[in-house]
Amino acid sequence: MPELLNLENLLDNLSTAVLLLDEKFDIQYANHAAQSVFDRGFNLLVGCSIYQYIVHSTLELDRFTVDTQNGEAFSDSEVQISFADGRHILADVSATHMVEAHGKQILLEIRLIQQQKKISQETHQWAQQQAARELVRGLAHEIKNPLGGIRGAAQLLEKQLVSADQKEFTTVIIEQSDRLRNLVDRLLGPNIRPNFHWQNIHQVLEKICTLVSLDLSHNIKIVRDYDPSIPDLNIDQDMIQQAALNIVRNSVQVLMDHPDIDAQIRIVTRIERHVIIHGVTFPLCAKIQLIDNGPGIPNELRDTLFYPMVTSKKDGTGLGLSISQTLIGHHRGKIEVDSWPGNTEFTLYLPIDKKDADK
Repeated sequence: MPELLNLENLLDNLSTAVLLLDEKFDIQYANHAAQSVFDRGFNLLVGCSIYQYIVHSTLELDRFTVDTQNGEAFSDSEVQISFADGRHILADVSATHMVEAHGKQILLEIRLIQQQKKISQETHQWAQQQAARELVRGLAHEIKNPLGGIRGAAQLLEKQLVSADQKEFTTVIIEQSDRLRNLVDRLLGPNIRPNFHWQNIHQVLEKICTLVSLDLSHNIKIVRDYDPSIPDLNIDQDMIQQAALNIVRNSVQVLMDHPDIDAQIRIVTRIERHVIIHGVTFPLCAKIQLIDNGPGIPNELRDTLFYPMVTSKKDGTGLGLSISQTLIGHHRGKIEVDSWPGNTEFTLYLPIDKKDADK
């Protein structure tokens, strides 16, 4: 009969990170999964406070502290944790209070859910955004029809009027009708078919860098981190430029509202393998990250960020990100967002095709 594995070997073979903490939340033990999560070896972790490595989390810290000190079990789902080295994870966290001969201890379990969450969230949000887009399109078309009639009637009425004072009212009707029509057209989104050409993605991104650099109203630093091995992509360069520029402009506006920050926008390109986009797996994709060091996206906006008319800006229309997603969608790509205080990442994925497989 084979010998039973000892407890330490069992814990080290778990995919869940397991830590043993004392009453001061100092680490007494960490299995292999926990060492991987914290990116530290056993000897570096043991004896250190868990808060030494965690700079931010969405954990309900007060409840966690009270429950564990009172000997009660604690659990929290979809906790975002940021580490001192800049990494971040999404995890389910649970804690169990234990009483041992040498004192009270806390068994902390951290189960990573980042990948599963991203896939399910992408599917759910894509379906919701498609439904919202169709709803907006339907409403926009319903608005445009009577709007054209109102404008036409105002023009006919204006021809019958003699008084300049009365014509001023019809002018207002025509101007406001044009303004609403322009808004409706923007709600409907780009209706031009993509003009695909083989293009170096970095040439497109450099145009964005130039536009941002020429804006003298700010001193935001642009940092480039390009992967020169990315081959030419079959894209509509104007659409990709507009999609990325909408995101970068949002970052610029947010950073300008926080002059105390040493503002920086990083543009990073890499090749990503086996990317799932709306249920389809692409062997190779260009990964474009647009990263700013602003305050992060408010929690209440994260799930509806790409919906039309959703914005946190006083004078914003909430159409920029919706349009960006539509433009990237024309290229069979997708946009992902990850944000926490001090870091917001918009990641664009564009499939890499072979040049002999033109669309």
